[in-house]
Amino acid sequence: MRMNNMLHFTENHRYCVYRDFCLSPVDGKMLGLVYQPMVGAFAVSLYRLLTEQVPLEQVGYSAVEQQRKLFLTLSVDPSEKGRKFLIEQASRLEAVGLLQTSRLYVPDSDDYMYEYELQPPLAPAEFFRTQHLTLLLRDKIGKFAVLALREQLFSKEPEAWSGLNYNKENISVPFYEIFELNTHSIDYELEQAIAETSIARQPGVRLAPEEEAINYADIILRFPRESRNRSFVEALRFDPEGMGVVNYVARKYDLSVQDLCRLLDEDGVFDPGGFILLDELQYKANLQFRQGKRRKEEREVAYGKIVALRGEGQKAAPSAILPEEVAVQMEYYVDVPPQFQSKCDVHQYNMMLRNEPYTRLLKTFFPGTVPDNLLDIFEKVDLNYKLPGEVINVLIHYLMSLLTSGGEQRINRNFIDAIAANMLLKQVDTYEKAVQYIRDQAKVKDKTTGNAAAAGGAKRGRTYGNRGAKPKPEIPIVQQSGDDQAVSEEEFAEMIKMAERMKASKQKGI
Repeated sequence: MRMNNMLHFTENHRYCVYRDFCLSPVDGKMLGLVYQPMVGAFAVSLYRLLTEQVPLEQVGYSAVEQQRKLFLTLSVDPSEKGRKFLIEQASRLEAVGLLQTSRLYVPDSDDYMYEYELQPPLAPAEFFRTQHLTLLLRDKIGKFAVLALREQLFSKEPEAWSGLNYNKENISVPFYEIFELNTHSIDYELEQAIAETSIARQPGVRLAPEEEAINYADIILRFPRESRNRSFVEALRFDPEGMGVVNYVARKYDLSVQDLCRLLDEDGVFDPGGFILLDELQYKANLQFRQGKRRKEEREVAYGKIVALRGEGQKAAPSAILPEEVAVQMEYYVDVPPQFQSKCDVHQYNMMLRNEPYTRLLKTFFPGTVPDNLLDIFEKVDLNYKLPGEVINVLIHYLMSLLTSGGEQRINRNFIDAIAANMLLKQVDTYEKAVQYIRDQAKVKDKTTGNAAAAGGAKRGRTYGNRGAKPKPEIPIVQQSGDDQAVSEEEFAEMIKMAERMKASKQKGI
């Protein structure tokens, strides 16, 4: 249980317990003989107390009560020391897989509520197949005690069977050989009744690895109360569209909750009516993104120097919600570049072009850091030209395909600006229009290349001239004759003597 502020976990906070199993005698023996040496007797007592909060003959939720009941039942002093002790015992249960704790924020009361979800103890066979738990038990009680416990929990096969060779055959009868269901009629009333009476979990309670979107509670908890934009941020609670915009910007520029709160607290982010100004928020988020990128590069450079001095290995590069994904029609599919053919198929690549922000797409084309000049260029296309994200992605695909096609075209700012301006003039504002645009450009390029090749061949077939001027005279070129003979040694020696005499006479004349 991660708790940074003890005032968020007191005896006055409410809690409930969720359990979807019942303890069997084997589970009780596992708790007493195996789990208790690992986590301690008090933690196992807390587990049993939480189990009894739900009636033993039922599964589901317990009644919502104050945590004062837990403190008094366990005889724990409701002070800061007692809270830390109870948190420590709950953390022990969480570490061995017996408990999962979730914290719910209740906006109406501006307070927290806790849900303790219990997990059943592992069966003996599954426990001893789990390496880290077995090693922890060995560290607590020793190797021979672990072997003795394993023998105590398993019942051996009869002695009459031991040592015999036999072939085991499964002769069990399956379900459909005995029973026959009436599958021609569907009982909708029964299915509806089962669905309505099923236990409904709290929608806001999610495990941390699954929680990707930033919710209202995360923002309002960290937002300053005295801020001028406090009322606008509080209005996001009833504005799903505004929260979608916030999550889009946060995901596009890899913003944390703290960074997002800092941006929402700045002037000019909200209009007088309380609506988010997307362009201004994206501009400030992009500045935050670029500054964070520079700081990250500086940290990596410093770390690389330290590693080089210590002789250690290089630092491994670290391995980040948009609205609902939009599918791409197959007639508008583009080919997968060569560098992606071993990583994804044509469906995945086109879905990435259609739905990912351009900042994330650029990272996939570069094994390391994206060059700053490219980020500057596409930042201008995004913020100044107002091209949609999917159109920018198609533009990136088109530019990368030009580079990988073996042409001599160099990608620079003027070239990209010219393509973006042409897109704006032709009102290319959707993914389909962008794909059609690059296809038309490819046809024009092929036609231009063919015409240039034909014109070059025709020019080589005629002489150069201008307004009837005479052509330049052809200068004869000395060619090597085929009757050249090798020089003999006597002739070569005579030539050397002649060269020496000419050199001597020249020196006398000087």
